[in-house]
Amino acid sequence: MNTNGIIDLECKRSVAETAERLELKLTKNGMKIFARIHQSAEAKAVGLAMRPMWLFIFGNPQTGTPLMMQHPSLAMDLPLKALVWESADGKVWLSYNSPEFLQQRHGLSTPPFVPVGNILREVAE
Repeated sequence: MNTNGIIDLECKRSVAETAERLELKLTKNGMKIFARIHQSAEAKAVGLAMRPMWLFIFGNPQTGTPLMMQHPSLAMDLPLKALVWESADGKVWLSYNSPEFLQQRHGLSTPPFVPVGNILREVAE
């Protein structure tokens, strides 16, 4: 892992449990889930085997829209994404773009969406 700009949080629960917990925490914190993609099920549908993996696309238009209006390139990374996945060694991970990566990539004065990282850390615990 250790990919530039991506934060990987090791999770204490299964992929399915972590995905459920993520959805609950995001919605309780005012986020809208735009999509929940069961990547491994989609792979299976075309005859490919993949370890468990869910991709969440989420955000809060009230927060994100003003930022996109000010920094249109931010729309390339919004809505936000979080990936819940199982590695080859059976560990479960929750991965997302770091606020500092988004800040640097889009020339923002401060890292955006820092509170979202706090929510994701709670999910991983």
